[in-house]
Amino acid sequence: MAVKVGMISLGCAKNQVDGEMLMASLKDAGFELADDVAMADVAIVNTCGFIASAKKESIDEILELALLKKEGRIKKLVATGCLAERYQQEMRRELPELDGVFGIGANGDIGKYIRQMLDEGSLEAFPPKEQLPLCGGRELSTPSWSVYLKIAEGCDNRCAYCAIPSIRGGYRSRTMEDIEQEARALAADGARELVLIAQDTTRYGIDLYGEYSLAKLLQRLAKIDSLKWLRVLYCYPDAITDELLEVMAAEEKALPYIDLPLQHCSGRVLKAMNRRGDRASLTALIEKIREKVPGVILRTTLITGFPGETEEDFTELAEFVKEMRFDRLGCFPYSQEEGTPAATLPDQVDEEEKERRAEILMEMQMDINEEKSAAYIGRTLSVLVEGFDRYAECWFGRPYMDAPDVDGKVFFTAKGKRPALGHFVPVLIEDCMSGDLTGSLA
Repeated sequence: MAVKVGMISLGCAKNQVDGEMLMASLKDAGFELADDVAMADVAIVNTCGFIASAKKESIDEILELALLKKEGRIKKLVATGCLAERYQQEMRRELPELDGVFGIGANGDIGKYIRQMLDEGSLEAFPPKEQLPLCGGRELSTPSWSVYLKIAEGCDNRCAYCAIPSIRGGYRSRTMEDIEQEARALAADGARELVLIAQDTTRYGIDLYGEYSLAKLLQRLAKIDSLKWLRVLYCYPDAITDELLEVMAAEEKALPYIDLPLQHCSGRVLKAMNRRGDRASLTALIEKIREKVPGVILRTTLITGFPGETEEDFTELAEFVKEMRFDRLGCFPYSQEEGTPAATLPDQVDEEEKERRAEILMEMQMDINEEKSAAYIGRTLSVLVEGFDRYAECWFGRPYMDAPDVDGKVFFTAKGKRPALGHFVPVLIEDCMSGDLTGSLA
């Protein structure tokens, strides 16, 4: 009888894609995949190790599954992903409940390592992180119509607060041919939206082709007939090229949606973060994007309480948020991560103060969201149907303005009709609530 393996994947979409490839590799190796991790012989937690809250979530998940192991419902407990890669020496010492700890370089041969663990009782394996597969089969954990497509791995930006380069290694682009082949296969299986992801999507191609090549990649993928939406996340501001903006403006499938994690606007704070720019240069960039890409949706993320952030720096950031009126915004209190340059900086900000500042910005953004949402009332939007809410007794989906998992949705009634999941329907927007839009099938 085949060993049954189940997985819980935590953290970002990039880690999710790794987990999907890991499960496909296990299936190819002869393991049976369990839909419910609690029903598996081997339970895998594909961990996140980016910031403190993510690490806590990963550890809590491991401890929860350890109770099932103690009850005999699962036989072996394994950790993979970023936390396992980052804390190689500490994982089994601090979490003796684990039978296996495998770094990201083990993903491609995960079947071999799982079998070895089953034979020996326990195992740790940390091949070079550069051995993490960039391509391969996937067991999708998302609906077939909206799929993440990872175009590169690793990061060279070296932001002072970030542990990703030490966890994931240097930047490595996939070839355009390789990406297109996967995109065509996903489209053939029903994908209508591809969400392009990497630690920094705008750097795509610089290592392979000697130039920023995201615009060319979008043009190439746009030729796949059955694809309707190409969405780009994680764009580093320094690498937003005119060519990229021109493609977004001209190519219907390349959505006018830019996820631009700015982190701050104070030149002094950005310099301490080992990032470039200041309020004036970022304002100019945003104005340029809005001018060149009509109707563009801008999402950003910000960090409050970075070491040395003064009340004046924060006031400047709050004014910037109010002035720029981002369409989507997430704000996170700074997380002091060991092994990063920022962790040892002087003038660390009090935890409560970091939280207070983040809450102020999010409250400001909620007001902006409400105003922007109200502007859609009376308009008809094309919505990708994602499901039916039994409690609200209405359908829901996303227009081009909303990315999966991080943004809002459109809830709509269909007057007795049954819209097909994964298809686009016109919805007349009639109201908004808490940033989400409501309406009816047009």
